[in-house]
Amino acid sequence: MTTPLFRDDAYLQTCEAEVIGVNERGGIVLDRTVFYATSGGQPGDSGALELEDGNRIEIVTTVYDGDKTTIVHVPAEGQSLPAPGTSLTAHVDWAGRYRSMRMHTALHLLSVALPYPVTGGQIGDGDGRLDFDMGEETIDKDSLLAQLNALAAGDHEVTTEWITDEELDANPGLVKTMSVKPPRGSGRVRLVRIGGDVDLQPCGGTHVTRTSEIGTLALGKIEKKGKQNRRVRIRLTD
Repeated sequence: MTTPLFRDDAYLQTCEAEVIGVNERGGIVLDRTVFYATSGGQPGDSGALELEDGNRIEIVTTVYDGDKTTIVHVPAEGQSLPAPGTSLTAHVDWAGRYRSMRMHTALHLLSVALPYPVTGGQIGDGDGRLDFDMGEETIDKDSLLAQLNALAAGDHEVTTEWITDEELDANPGLVKTMSVKPPRGSGRVRLVRIGGDVDLQPCGGTHVTRTSEIGTLALGKIEKKGKQNRRVRIRLTD
């Protein structure tokens, strides 16, 4: 198992860790990590693992292995792999991670501005999109953008809390996503709350601590994806 330090503090950029294994595909498993692993539409982190002699292993992405308790750091091709028991320092690519944090939080605001069931989503490098099951409803782009930027500029606090699986079952309205279900199996589910009552939904991703950190948002393409679905893209402007 890998302790996911990013889950309790998304602002950690480095950590001391120990190699507990290298899988058959050359992926490096640590006992603890600040690297977010690909899930929920958010890409895995890149960065580097620094050995005690100063050599660095470049990490191109991070993924889960199997049951989402083991996190695998995928090295760039052609690098020497560390032996189990090796002590090292993990350094996440902070610029990329912080853009993901800002965009992930912005997508939560998009789900507030467009209160329809979410059928899919993806975070890119400074941009992102959500797909909504909204039938023939139309979108007023100017109004949507104004609402998004007002929510971001509102400087709402972003916090996390935990509920049990049973509590989630008793409150199905918390789940906005139709295609991605909240992770279960540990007996509890992590919620992300924005402001007192702006938004509350299950999410395992990384987020900023205040919506003002998102900055100004711009709208991208709005497309029809099938009879019911509308794909809405947004991006950071800096």
